[in-house]
Amino acid sequence: MSKPENSIGSNQLGRKLGLSAVIALGVGTTVGSGIFSSLSEVANAAGSSLFLVLAFLIGGLLQIPANFCYAELASAYPEDGGQYVYFREAGSRPLAFLCGWISFWATDPPSISIMALAIVNYLAYFIPVHGLALKLIATTFVLIFMFVHLRSVEGGGKFQTFITALKILPFILIIGVGLFFMNNSTLLSSTHLASTTATGITALLAGISATTWSFDGMGAACYMSGEIKDPEKNMPRGLILTALIVLGLYVGLTFVASGLLSIDELAASDAPIALLASKIPVIGNGAGVVVAIMAIIVVIGSLSSCIMFQPRIEYAMAQDGLFFKQFGTVHPKYQTPAFSIVVQCLVAIVLIFATSLSELLGYFTVIALLKNFLTFGTIFVLRRKPTYKPVYKMPGGVIMPIIAMAMTATLIYSTFIWSALPSIIAAVVAVGTGLPAYYLMERQNKKSA
Repeated sequence: MSKPENSIGSNQLGRKLGLSAVIALGVGTTVGSGIFSSLSEVANAAGSSLFLVLAFLIGGLLQIPANFCYAELASAYPEDGGQYVYFREAGSRPLAFLCGWISFWATDPPSISIMALAIVNYLAYFIPVHGLALKLIATTFVLIFMFVHLRSVEGGGKFQTFITALKILPFILIIGVGLFFMNNSTLLSSTHLASTTATGITALLAGISATTWSFDGMGAACYMSGEIKDPEKNMPRGLILTALIVLGLYVGLTFVASGLLSIDELAASDAPIALLASKIPVIGNGAGVVVAIMAIIVVIGSLSSCIMFQPRIEYAMAQDGLFFKQFGTVHPKYQTPAFSIVVQCLVAIVLIFATSLSELLGYFTVIALLKNFLTFGTIFVLRRKPTYKPVYKMPGGVIMPIIAMAMTATLIYSTFIWSALPSIIAAVVAVGTGLPAYYLMERQNKKSA
């Protein structure tokens, strides 16, 4: 049952965000620093300019089913919490709790700290900073956006929309201007001298697999479904538009790259976007400056997005009595989950000053991916329930969730291959700490009932 428009209870968040915020959260989270390196990774895997473009095109199209799944789930349960809510409604409170437990301790605050440090590393292109100064500046960025999203969800939504528009503008300019300087001799060429030995369909599949990380994060707005106006319409529309915008940006960028650089240049470059920009006469020697500014804006958008939506999962859990009750409170003046936002940012700041711990928590990547995999699987359970009544129903029946699960399984497999032992350790730690915490909280709930 959807909340009334702008309804605000003592511990309830009002619906104050529109369609633009849904798109801004999805695009803002997805288009991050990863695209600045993934071009070379995909080029090396694909083996040709043609397959490079096709990899991003097919990879992006294969990610759209995930957004179809999120669109249906969000229209059925238009409330804050995202994946946590879907597991809960599928009938697994322990799994729902583990979803939020892992998010809070292992994935969300580290993502904030990593992005804050990335911003300062790009700033170092202009102002050399290192050591303690670098960490203090990173902390300042976290605090700035903490206050932005703490004081007003409407103001935070407007800022997120602005910064997302600003972050995609340079990509549009590079694509638009680059089209006029493309070289027919490199356009969609199939020559390749790099290290890959894969050819034909195998190379294309390798390239598609390498794009999957670039499309991660498009369902971010699901965590804030309870604060979206007319969510039954705006969530599906926003999620599908997000997928199409990201797909258009990435395919356009790779198409222009294939017309300005050989596949060998792309595969060998540590900074493919900067190399691409340097080939455009209008930018030329200023490519390094342009790309550094682009990177700063891009990561700021992602940092802002994460600080905005991630604390909503703990808020939703606390509302259900499955997390510390303070996380479920709403600030009486600002009407935001202030406590949840502040605590998550403070944990992120601790990680900024303990980077080795942040790297350790990165071992939970496989667990986070498994959580995504199971989320798509809830569709099969929920569709059997008479109470499941999504306003939007995805096309294709079971095909869409199957594709979404298959794409996520590809990521799980590739990630597990290079970090098998850390992933197993992370799984043991997650279950070993999460389940006792769950049963302890459930016991407290029974006592207070």
